[in-house]
Amino acid sequence: MIGIKGIVCAALLAALAAGPVQAQKITSKAQHSQAHQKLLASRAKGDDQIKLVEKNTFIDLIDDIEPEPDIYTEGWNSKRVNPFKESDVPNSKVIDVTGYHMPCPGRVTSNYGYRAKFGRMHKGIDLQIRSNDTIYAAFDGKVRLTNYEARGYGNYVILRHPNGLETVYGHLNKALVKADQVVRAGQPIALGGSTGRSTGPHLHFETRYMGYAINPSAIFDFANQTTHTDTYTFSKSTYTKPRSFAPKTTLAKNDKENTYQGASNVKSTYTVRRGDTLSSIARSYGMSATTLRKINGLASSDVIQAGQVLKLK
Repeated sequence: MIGIKGIVCAALLAALAAGPVQAQKITSKAQHSQAHQKLLASRAKGDDQIKLVEKNTFIDLIDDIEPEPDIYTEGWNSKRVNPFKESDVPNSKVIDVTGYHMPCPGRVTSNYGYRAKFGRMHKGIDLQIRSNDTIYAAFDGKVRLTNYEARGYGNYVILRHPNGLETVYGHLNKALVKADQVVRAGQPIALGGSTGRSTGPHLHFETRYMGYAINPSAIFDFANQTTHTDTYTFSKSTYTKPRSFAPKTTLAKNDKENTYQGASNVKSTYTVRRGDTLSSIARSYGMSATTLRKINGLASSDVIQAGQVLKLK
């Protein structure tokens, strides 16, 4: 029998006969470790980017679904229409009223103000409806309260909005939303009716800032189904006053902030300058950007250009 040494020798002789042996190139342990670490670092960086995208997308979805939560603090669980403290209310506040939707298309049947007949303030606007007409959210927001008051609002809904306002909808037949529900401007929130202290179907509509019942006509132009301007400046000295942009020849002493002078002093056209925006032009002439678009037949996606002539009335 051939011994082990003989087998090894035979194998060596065969290898030598086949030609010169090529040495195998082996990467050192250190080099392999460095390459591996680079690969892991690259992988980790990619994973972090993916996680960041996922996180940002999730945050965007949250923002799209629900308004900022910090406005849903003071008095959120209160059953009162006014849960705010007088000491916390600023003297003046600019409120963004873009993104609105009219609560219903009906005409005004009773204005805001003191009612001598009943010896009390009427803190909202009454709008004409038929029983079970749909009532819509005026702005994006969240339902703070749905309740029933037999000697007052009847069935009512209160929404709190990211712009700082609360809106109240009274004399409803039925609420279509529940407390803590997020709503969008224009979303159906109730069916109108004549519940509570009411003599017939109508919507009692209030706009409140930190408990102060603002005259809704200071924000909304109910006749034209729009807002007067894109912003409303709340002031403790003027919040009860309406705003009207109908032509006037004189101004009441206390209405200078809320009206502008008559048609004779208002230009009929405006030539767009470099840097102008539709909103800035509208504010300059006491109207909303929506109204200015309607006057000029512009779509929301249309862009104005320097030199373009816009109609103002």
